[in-house]
Amino acid sequence: MVKKCKTAVIGLGSMGYGIASSALAGGHDTYGFDVNADQVSRFVEDGGAAGDLAVLAPDLDVVLVVVLNAAQTEAVLFGYNGIVNHLTAGAVVIACATVPPEFAREMETRCQAKGVHYLDAPISGGSIKAAKGQLTIMASGSLDAFDAARPVLDSISEKVFELGDHAGAGSAMKAVNQLLAGVHIAAMAEALTFGMTQGVSADKFLEVIPECAGTSWMLENRAPHIVEGDYTPHSSVNIWPKDLGIVLDIAKASNFSAPITATALQQFVAAAGQGLGHEDDAAVAKVYARNAGLSLPGED
Repeated sequence: MVKKCKTAVIGLGSMGYGIASSALAGGHDTYGFDVNADQVSRFVEDGGAAGDLAVLAPDLDVVLVVVLNAAQTEAVLFGYNGIVNHLTAGAVVIACATVPPEFAREMETRCQAKGVHYLDAPISGGSIKAAKGQLTIMASGSLDAFDAARPVLDSISEKVFELGDHAGAGSAMKAVNQLLAGVHIAAMAEALTFGMTQGVSADKFLEVIPECAGTSWMLENRAPHIVEGDYTPHSSVNIWPKDLGIVLDIAKASNFSAPITATALQQFVAAAGQGLGHEDDAAVAKVYARNAGLSLPGED
């Protein structure tokens, strides 16, 4: 029988909401928290629960932190009224944000000092897979942390890679993934708009290239957004200056040159500078289009 866990999901954005929904569907008593009250109300309407986090914390088994970055993660855990001080020893924090490995190690040490387990558990798969409980999780932490987290991990993921017995390894692997993902989105945008300069329409690009060797998962996932002219954010432009910035910080500390990553980062910075930061990350194609005097689908 699967253990039923009293679970809090902190951060009900596009990924966190799907995670909370999957934990709830997995039979766990799931509470949702977000600075956006509308998201919390929506979760309650969908069958979840809400409440005073500090009051609930002593009874929680699992806390999933699905926020934007390291600063927000630290604030949730150890900031004013941080949750770790209210948790009971043996509870586990599952931290899902993309953060530097050294930050994950620091959070693990601080949690363990309070008797709380910490699982360094970055996620991949997008909002659709989050809602279906089919995420890929790149996790590292102690055996006890994995054991405490496993019932909820099983509800929210299709695959959990166990990458080590200390925090940091999960975040290192996520950095590798984000390097590729960010570069692939920028490369897709460059290829699609380059094709347009040669008379290859966006919809014809999408018909042909996924059947050829030049395709990628990101191309097949993001190019339809451009073809449809729909930039509703599933993953926003603003994520990439942060995530690729983390990659480059790690690379710099290791004396590793990552010029392709740096070039991709500049395209996302340019997109954010053009006011596209809150649009879907496929909107980086607009940078190429504007520079070339092109009109993307839906802009005519």
